[in-house]
Amino acid sequence: MATSSEIYFELVELSGHVVAKGAWNSTLRTDCLYRSARLAKPGRQCRLLQGTREITPFTPLAALDLRLGTCIQVVWLSSSAADRRSRSQAFAAIKADGSVVTWGIAGYGGDSSLVAPLLTGVVQVCGNAAAFAAIRADGSVVTWGNARGGGDSSAVAPLLTGVVQVCESGAAFAAIKADGSVVTWGNASWGGDSSAVAPLLTEGVVQVYGNAAAFAAIKADGSVVTWGNASYGGDSSVVAQLLTEGVVQVCGSGTAFAAIKADGSVVTWGNAFNGGDSSADGSVVTWGNAFHGGDSSAVAPLLTEGVVQVYGNAAAFAAIKADGRVVTWGNPFGGGDSFAVAPLLTEGAVQVCGDASAFAAIKADGSVVTWGNGCGGDSSAVAPLLTEGVVQVCGNSNALAAIKANGSVGVVQVCGSSQAFAAIKADGRVVTWGNAGHGGDSSAVAPLLTEGVVQVCGNDAAFAATKADGSVVTWGNAFNGGDSSAVAPLLTGVVQVCGNATAFAAIKADGRVVTWGNAFGGGDSSAVAPLLTEGAVQVCGNATAFAAIKADGRVVTWGAAGHGGDSSAVAPLLREGIVQVC
Repeated sequence: MATSSEIYFELVELSGHVVAKGAWNSTLRTDCLYRSARLAKPGRQCRLLQGTREITPFTPLAALDLRLGTCIQVVWLSSSAADRRSRSQAFAAIKADGSVVTWGIAGYGGDSSLVAPLLTGVVQVCGNAAAFAAIRADGSVVTWGNARGGGDSSAVAPLLTGVVQVCESGAAFAAIKADGSVVTWGNASWGGDSSAVAPLLTEGVVQVYGNAAAFAAIKADGSVVTWGNASYGGDSSVVAQLLTEGVVQVCGSGTAFAAIKADGSVVTWGNAFNGGDSSADGSVVTWGNAFHGGDSSAVAPLLTEGVVQVYGNAAAFAAIKADGRVVTWGNPFGGGDSFAVAPLLTEGAVQVCGDASAFAAIKADGSVVTWGNGCGGDSSAVAPLLTEGVVQVCGNSNALAAIKANGSVGVVQVCGSSQAFAAIKADGRVVTWGNAGHGGDSSAVAPLLTEGVVQVCGNDAAFAATKADGSVVTWGNAFNGGDSSAVAPLLTGVVQVCGNATAFAAIKADGRVVTWGNAFGGGDSSAVAPLLTEGAVQVCGNATAFAAIKADGRVVTWGAAGHGGDSSAVAPLLREGIVQVC
């Protein structure tokens, strides 16, 4: 029973499933509701809505309008929206007043002048490679950027009301509305045209997943609707009868989808252009390019029941069953063939992690089994160290690393560049391995990495380690930030380091920013140096540029001008009130 100083709320998904409920002290902020929601799906980001109004994490609970009810809607953001590094060639900044400022390549979202009057009350911005879509507090959507890539939504504008989530493919968008209907726009071949399945998208949709060129929507009744490029999973007609009910999760690889059903069976589909092969038992039907996971016929009898989780990398899938067995399919050189380690995957698997072309399974006894491309799939050289006590596995593009719980090596964090790893040990030491030219060889700075390291940040080819005394140690490709000697006297009192693809930016305790690495990719901030002498609280980067938010809400940018490093065209709009940059 809630007291007068408490407020009772229910956090409910679009499907009607109650994520959390209880009484919260009215003096708290709504970030307590966000924390409760995320406990249900660790690692996933979400939005909370009261009616169609966005609830920000900073809103006092007491400020919520209880006349709208105590049911709070939880909208889960797709993994691509929540986790991806910006792949756009522009930036979009949300200000505290709900306005948006953009810069970068004009044709890819850097110029939003045509829709500027509409960019008010914005609560979320979603971007693909060519355009942006902003959700406003009233549930309307504003788009800009490359018209064919989703920047022009005029054809569906009357339908874009009551929107609670936007998901992207490479060149299109799909919006879920509060009534469970879906609206799509952008490149028709990439999922922007859903007219062929429109009658199925008028109600009941609870989640949409996008890959490079297709979408898959789960409905409240457990059915799945797909559209977009047939070669990427947009055509699921061959398995349509198996997708009419019971689907609880959809997972994608680069060009295929896999759906887990409530009975533990799996349905997969993918590149229909490259032919078809389906099993005859009706439980798992697959077709298309086997090298991308669309053909699971070879393991179909193993996927008829008991599957509890499916993991995908760029070219294959791995499924964990309730009995701890692991089943794999797809490109045999990318992890789809686990025959060599099959006796070790018959029981006890509790988690699977992948890099681009290999998998690693953690078993209940703490051992690890790996397979796939030899870069990450062959762990024979360290096999004796992977027999027990592993609690986490981390992957980069080409390799895998495991953290153990037994304290034998005392690793507490692992960070990756594109081709190397750096591990922080409990005593503050750092150990590195992998491609020497990408940070795998830290021997040149080894004496500086023997103690006191509290954070390691990696970009594509180098690492930067922050020590407890505020100093920074760098190694790896010198051109991309592995050599910080030119700014070494300035790297004191550092509290945070951010990397983009080719450079680093460090924030100091006094709010100053220091940069190094590829000058054209953000390593040279001399042009804006007077603006970076104090007050910086956050730095974010895309591939070749940086944007720093200052305590007064101002934004300072540098790096490749065409990719957002030059924000002079919108400078007056970036002088105050910025709360987020994406």
